[in-house]
Amino acid sequence: MPTPAPPASPGTSCDPHIPASDRRPAEQAGPVPGRREPWLLAAVLFVGYLIVSVGRYRHLGQKSWDLGIFEQVIRSYAHLRAPIADLKGPGFNILGDHFSPVTVLLAPVYRIFPSSITLLVAQAALFALSVVPVTRAAGRLLGPRQGFAIGVAYGLSWGLQQAVDFDFHEICFAVPLIAFSLEALLARRWRAALLWALPLVLVKEDLGFTVTAIALVVAWRARQESVRASRWALGVAVLGAAALALTLLVVIPSFNAAGGYDYWNKVSEPGGGGPFDGLDTKLRTLAWLLIPTTGLLALRSPVLLVALPTLGWRFVSAYPQYWGTDWHYSAVLMPVVTFALVDALVICRHSTRAWLRSYVRHLPAAVAAASLALTTSLPLAALTESEIYRKPARVSAIERLLAEVPDGASVEANIAPISRLTSRCRVFWISNTRGVEPDFIALDNSRKRHRDVEAYARTLHPDTRYTTKGTAFGVVLLERQAAG
Repeated sequence: MPTPAPPASPGTSCDPHIPASDRRPAEQAGPVPGRREPWLLAAVLFVGYLIVSVGRYRHLGQKSWDLGIFEQVIRSYAHLRAPIADLKGPGFNILGDHFSPVTVLLAPVYRIFPSSITLLVAQAALFALSVVPVTRAAGRLLGPRQGFAIGVAYGLSWGLQQAVDFDFHEICFAVPLIAFSLEALLARRWRAALLWALPLVLVKEDLGFTVTAIALVVAWRARQESVRASRWALGVAVLGAAALALTLLVVIPSFNAAGGYDYWNKVSEPGGGGPFDGLDTKLRTLAWLLIPTTGLLALRSPVLLVALPTLGWRFVSAYPQYWGTDWHYSAVLMPVVTFALVDALVICRHSTRAWLRSYVRHLPAAVAAASLALTTSLPLAALTESEIYRKPARVSAIERLLAEVPDGASVEANIAPISRLTSRCRVFWISNTRGVEPDFIALDNSRKRHRDVEAYARTLHPDTRYTTKGTAFGVVLLERQAAG
């Protein structure tokens, strides 16, 4: 006698008139895909991510100081020291900025391969790893072909591509954790969903609310099937909120020299006008999140609620960089909207509305095609350009110049030279040495911002004389002269 399907909970069907007996359990919605396909897709995407990321590094294309900051932190961990990021200020403990102890996991690898590239390789691998649970879950629920199409759409999603094209960031750990958690959620493996979500509190402080959101969705989905699992999920939801409060109010201030959390001021950034400021940009971001990635169908799934904490702090902030689609800020949303799409496809595939059944049938291929089409204007398009595979002569000349700085020296630098120095020197951000007089100043002056670089060095350190040691394509290296 066949086992009856479990009763459907509210929100699990696009049409309430479908008999419960016609709704198939999520685990039986389609044939289980082959084990290799998700991993092969992830391997291909890993290579693509890596070429783009390392290619930008080889062109000195860093966009911020983040790569240097994280390398300083991981280098400290690798040598069993406190996570000091001198780029944020001499002796600055990064735990007083963001709570991301998860980066200690890269310390053993960095100890063997001490380079900024190690961080970029790890980031590409973690992003690619997240493709596996997405493709596997979609294949299990929708069938191998549609599952593979969803995997391609996710792997090429604009949020991941923008993050790959940015410098290293700790959210690369969050993306696979969220993906594995939501895979377990859709498979009704409640405990696994909660266990995958819990480590998010060690990735970044704001992700405590994401843990809460995942746990609440688990509690809602599990309430009729397992009261015990639902109660545990509610406990985890409270734990996520408590972890957020603890890190913001106690842990980070205890490591911060000012005794507070530096990012509260982002809520009241000068020139910001509240949650309705920049509304056009925020609406465009929502459109990018929901239209090319899910065809708006994700709105039919409660899984989409997991995106609300991240969207909430970004849109409430008065800091314009948080509102748009640039940089790495949307990477953690990509697995959420993709799993919401998969869930909605399962929910709606047996709708009594013929147009909706047809839409559901064709949507996986459509979102895959949309991702492929958009890729022509996104970072992975560089894979078709020969320039990304070459190191420019300009970069080689700059590296030779910076190689004249001896290991262990202290250097004051701006963005371009940082990534070539943080693996072997103590590096400070230009104009933020706070009384420390570095051995060298490495300044990218390619835009001719400073007519006289030595005079600029005197404004930075009036009591110390620096003379030009060499120049290369706009990068100037100055060396401190002995007193007298």
